[in-house]
Amino acid sequence: MTHSHPAVRTIADLTGPAGRLEALLNTGSPSARYAVLLCHPHPLGGGTMHNKVVYHAMKAFNTLGLPVLRFNFRGTGLSEGAHDLGRGEQDDVRAALDWLDRSLNLPILFAGFSFGSYVGLRAVCSDARVHGAVGLGLPVRAEGRDYSYDFLAHCAMPKLFISGTRDQYGPRTQVEAAIASAAPPAEMVWIHNADHFFAGKLVEVQEAIRSWVQNRFP
Repeated sequence: MTHSHPAVRTIADLTGPAGRLEALLNTGSPSARYAVLLCHPHPLGGGTMHNKVVYHAMKAFNTLGLPVLRFNFRGTGLSEGAHDLGRGEQDDVRAALDWLDRSLNLPILFAGFSFGSYVGLRAVCSDARVHGAVGLGLPVRAEGRDYSYDFLAHCAMPKLFISGTRDQYGPRTQVEAAIASAAPPAEMVWIHNADHFFAGKLVEVQEAIRSWVQNRFP
């Protein structure tokens, strides 16, 4: 690992099945009790680890002293490999979990935005190293792609879902149906008048994340 900024490390040794994955670690407090893995939205829609929602979510966790690992899925940015329609990307998430576990040796919290929430949740829900998960802008149907959340019925870790009431890719009734089928505990926060990208509402997203972490993982 090489330092690019006092509080940000460029990670050079995160490798998945498709090759090296470009990654950044925002370092946390030496006394941090959890580490966070954060996943970005759909690469074909321009999603990267530098996405505005991802960045603001990182800041929410980081201001609580938690170290946060962001990475680019295969074929995105400088990450090797090619986009795999959400299949291989789950292996990328597992590789990132392995890196966090090996490097920081802390219990892990997961968060993802849009495609990143879907892919990440599928990968982490059965992983005992992950103690809680945040799904931001849970997509139901986006750009012709359908997303199913049947697997949440077997996802017993604490879960927080944050969506906007005007999310064009996650209509409220369909998102609520998906959350209703999830194993408890599952909490839902609706950001009034927010679209899929939480334009103008990112401070509210950060507040919801911080409140949940402080209540669930004091």
